[in-house]
Amino acid sequence: MNVKKVGHAGTLDPFATGVLLVCTGKATKKVPELMESEKEYIGTIELGVQTDTDDVTGEVIARGDPSPIRFEKVEEVCRRFEGSVPQIPPMYSAKKVNGRRLYKLARQGKVIERQPKIVTIRALDILDYNPPFITIHVVCSKGTYIRALARDMGNELGCKGNLHSLTRTRVGDYRIEESMTLDDFKELLGNFSEDVFQ
Repeated sequence: MNVKKVGHAGTLDPFATGVLLVCTGKATKKVPELMESEKEYIGTIELGVQTDTDDVTGEVIARGDPSPIRFEKVEEVCRRFEGSVPQIPPMYSAKKVNGRRLYKLARQGKVIERQPKIVTIRALDILDYNPPFITIHVVCSKGTYIRALARDMGNELGCKGNLHSLTRTRVGDYRIEESMTLDDFKELLGNFSEDVFQ
């Protein structure tokens, strides 16, 4: 089957899982609106290790000692990141600076100055703390990098940090419980005629 128009409302990092909104046919007109939607995530931060990508896929560039960090300190730091906060995007991201994607520059071994952007973190809760790992629940605005949040929390705790795993559980009104797998989606497309998507 040939679907003429397909679009998505926001990418996921390659190592992440979860909700990705895919629009077909006339629904692709809703992509800009959907991209503005609030996002919800569950992620695990590894303390004591900083990487060049700010996540588990990158090369280690710094280490720290997370052993003195107690739950109360982690909770205190979480409160500091709630609300409207400045965030510097990771070098390994699709954000453009002077017309060039940051990740393309990063792959060339370049690190450039990035201006912080104000993002909104409406909720930041600790689901589990099993040192050196913190599992968090985040509700945030469009443009928030959970990798950057992991990096910044590690720095604030004084021991470095990176994002070990990430699942996007909600985009706007669309939740992971109501989602289908990529294989299910491919099967669904194969079961409909093209005129359904016109």
